[in-house]
Amino acid sequence: MYHKNTRDAFDKGVVFFSDIEIESDKKEWYEHPACKGVFLKDLVTGKDTDGKFSYHLVRVQKNCEVTDHDHETQWEFNRIIGGKGVFLMGDKEVVLAPGQTFVTPPGIHHTVSAYDDELSLLAVFVPALA
Repeated sequence: MYHKNTRDAFDKGVVFFSDIEIESDKKEWYEHPACKGVFLKDLVTGKDTDGKFSYHLVRVQKNCEVTDHDHETQWEFNRIIGGKGVFLMGDKEVVLAPGQTFVTPPGIHHTVSAYDDELSLLAVFVPALA
């Protein structure tokens, strides 16, 4: 139950800046355009940060994946907030569980897969995704 509440807390929480507050529950989920069963919620966009970073909630439905890809210029920081899965980066495979963080440098191919439960994570991109 702890992990579900953690996911819900981020889904309904608030992102605070010095001059604005972004309410997560007012942001819409949308399906990833290239990955079936992967849903995104853009909490902070490049518009909010002058392109310096973006901050997203990601849900990977059970037995689905964010297929092999890379980001040409972005560092990607991910924190697992619910579920279990696997992270592939090159020939390295890491089993994912809540509380873990993984970092992917620009230009490095990687894949994120969910097991038999939905995998939820926070993803920060520096600089922001376009």
